[in-house]
Amino acid sequence: MPTPPVTINIGNTGFMLLCASLVMLMTPGLAFFYGGLVQRKNVLTIMMQSYMSLGWTTVLWFAFGYSESFGADWHGIIGNPATYAFLHGVTLQTMFASTANIPLVVHIAYQMMFAIITPALITGAFANRVTFKAYFLFLTAWLIFVYFPFVHMLWSPDGILAKWGCLDFAGGIVVHASAGFAALASVLYVGRRHVIDNKPHNVPLIALGTGLLWFGWYGFNAGSELRVDAVTASAFLNTDIAASFAAVAWLFVEWARGRQPKFVGLLTGAVAGLATITPAAGYVSPMTAVIIGLAAGIVCYFAVTLKNQLGWDDALDVWGVHGVGGFLGICLLGVFASTLWNPNGADGLLRGNPAFLGKQFVAATLCSAWAFAFTYAMLALINLVTPVKVDEAAEERGLDVALHGEEAYPLGV
Repeated sequence: MPTPPVTINIGNTGFMLLCASLVMLMTPGLAFFYGGLVQRKNVLTIMMQSYMSLGWTTVLWFAFGYSESFGADWHGIIGNPATYAFLHGVTLQTMFASTANIPLVVHIAYQMMFAIITPALITGAFANRVTFKAYFLFLTAWLIFVYFPFVHMLWSPDGILAKWGCLDFAGGIVVHASAGFAALASVLYVGRRHVIDNKPHNVPLIALGTGLLWFGWYGFNAGSELRVDAVTASAFLNTDIAASFAAVAWLFVEWARGRQPKFVGLLTGAVAGLATITPAAGYVSPMTAVIIGLAAGIVCYFAVTLKNQLGWDDALDVWGVHGVGGFLGICLLGVFASTLWNPNGADGLLRGNPAFLGKQFVAATLCSAWAFAFTYAMLALINLVTPVKVDEAAEERGLDVALHGEEAYPLGV
């Protein structure tokens, strides 16, 4: 008998295409967020790095990235690069192997948007001091040796960490911890700027970027359920709750310590809350999202304070917001996870399962350590091929003109 045609769930498919669009919007949002935080002479350089990821990561994802992430398994660590190379064998009838009944091309597109924004997060750490050629090599190698393997280990059914029982709903380990600790390694390798100026040049641009990130994050978190159900809705709500409570917590802590409420602090706190709820969004209750949001606003604020005290020149606080936030979210998931809010999840420490917290901690530590070590070593190797750090004259002049011959705000125009 002929094989019956596969039934596509139109609702799930439409929803996932919308979520993919929202996640794509996050990368321009990140460009605006970072662009407002740097000085006017470097705004185009930092924005270009995000948009470069938008283009080049797509090329790598199409060529072999999706295969390495979700292809035929190799020892639970990486997928076979040839499985879907250049989307070989993918047709209109090829379905994603899940209960969502969505075409495989939808899953390819959705996960591609995650791959695009993750390395772009790191660029805020070494803002104003890295050559474009070095960044291009860094972007390529980091995706191949850090991002793609950890996607496979955690989000592929055959992945070693997935089989072990680790959970990461939308990227606390895969996206934020890996990017945050890679950012710290890049800061320590590249070193401090010759002239440190942390005064943002355009706060409204930061606000615009935050709004786009916050908006896109609903697709980031709610879409990670890969279908429309009650868990999708709770992940959506938890995302907003955590971001809001974190924004307010950061604002009040900074206000109490500095005697003035800061708009940039409010915006940064919101991003910290979004990063911290990401791994837990679909596995915890809204009340837990309140706790996670408050913890994010307070812990990430003091992480940035610690960074400043230690003299680490993480220009845009990538480690304190994304690295610490992602790690914190993974561990809090180990504490608060509840199968009452997601039967396909797990129960955490407070529901009598301390082993799950241990697994979450080990997975977060492993990922963070590998991202840190590989990034540091990779930058050292890249420096043998091409200089990683710009010279002092280029830094003084501004990278927009020195590296790209362009200006965001040319005089007389």
